[in-house]
Amino acid sequence: MTVPDWVQDAIFYQIFPDRFASGDSNNGRRHVQPWGAPPRLRGFQGGDLEGVIQKLDYLHDLGINAIYFCPIFQASSNHRYDTTDYHKIDPMLGDLTTFHRLLTRAHGLGIRVVLDGVFNHCGRGFLAFQNLVENEAESPYRNWFHVRSFPLHAYDDQPPGYECWWQIKSLPKFNAAEPQVRRHLLDVARYWIEQGIDGWRLDVPNEIDDDDFWAEFRQVVKTANPQAYTVGEIWDIDPRWVGPRKFDGLMNYPFRTATLDFFGRRSTSASQFGHAVEHLLSVYPREHVYAQFNPLGSHDTERTLNQCGEDMQRMKLALLFQFTYVGAPSIYYGDEVGLTGGKDPDCRRAFPWNESVWNAELRDFVKLLVAIRKGHPALRRGDFKPLYHHDRDGVYVFLRKHDHNEHDVLLVAINNSDSTVIRNIPTTHSGWATGAWARDLISGKRFAIDNHFVANLRLPARSGMILTAQ
Repeated sequence: MTVPDWVQDAIFYQIFPDRFASGDSNNGRRHVQPWGAPPRLRGFQGGDLEGVIQKLDYLHDLGINAIYFCPIFQASSNHRYDTTDYHKIDPMLGDLTTFHRLLTRAHGLGIRVVLDGVFNHCGRGFLAFQNLVENEAESPYRNWFHVRSFPLHAYDDQPPGYECWWQIKSLPKFNAAEPQVRRHLLDVARYWIEQGIDGWRLDVPNEIDDDDFWAEFRQVVKTANPQAYTVGEIWDIDPRWVGPRKFDGLMNYPFRTATLDFFGRRSTSASQFGHAVEHLLSVYPREHVYAQFNPLGSHDTERTLNQCGEDMQRMKLALLFQFTYVGAPSIYYGDEVGLTGGKDPDCRRAFPWNESVWNAELRDFVKLLVAIRKGHPALRRGDFKPLYHHDRDGVYVFLRKHDHNEHDVLLVAINNSDSTVIRNIPTTHSGWATGAWARDLISGKRFAIDNHFVANLRLPARSGMILTAQ
């Protein structure tokens, strides 16, 4: 049960279904906010799976080859982390037939589909919990949840009488030690793999702190599809969550923190940044490092542009590093066109499909980075070798080199300062010969290679280059 090979080549796009695109006006939308209205905790704006189908060509043009969907199963909220039926697509999003059309169309474009699995807790409308509320100790689902006392207070201001996620009454916590619960959740995992999905992102898996459960989960998923990807939402550095009894990769939030601290908030030095991102490559086994899911933003964080002080140059540097680092980069829907947003729910604004409001320069830059990454196996599968950093100048330089192609070598040089820097940049381990030239894949500029250095490399303020030898 190895890590799926395709993940190393993946470029993910995360979709919050209610806010990406609306394509079917018949999906029960009598009480939705206008598209693009300020997000509310409990408001819907009518995004659906038909809308995603209609925008798959947009994603394909951008170069996306994998989608991670926030929950799409029947639920009560716009975020749908309060599942009421794990075997049913939420009617506001579509139905199973629509989902199959989405899968067929996406797979035809070479786009994989990963779903969000919320298995620690459910919504109050989940059949087993409703039965428990009504029948109390006589319920056949008595052991499906962590009951402290009866009666349960699921809908009033009294203490709930049952465990729930983060003390939120609408999210009763499953008792994963109960065999019937395990069987139900594992059946769900198998069912959707058999429907054709390409993997699972697991919500708060550390809340089910049971190694045997996750080992069973992996066994079920990998038996159904050995190339299915499993990625856990673990916010800290924790190697015990990857491996043959856990997940292929993790949502690499420590990568996000390090990257935005340096480029976005500019609160760390080049050496501190280097230590942080290089450490992430050493704490996990190699195959799992290359299967990490590397976001700059998500439905749980402020938008990337906000974290960069709405400074596009800072964001472009963060993106440049994201697309040249080890692991699968993930774009949170709308980030590529400059969508802004603060903390939840503001980070869940509707995608602005009026192209006149897009930041076209930013989108073109993202599209270029995607193309560069897809065109160079060294960026997806090669080694990462730090070459140079300078705290005063804010310069960080590293090499990406593919073991099986000596010509696929890329040198990435980033100047995070507010001043132009001219440096002789070492080309150690590159194999580049004196007299050759290095060309920047972003600007097209050429630089001489002399005595194991890129001579007099001029890095403008807050800029970066991806150099290849010619």
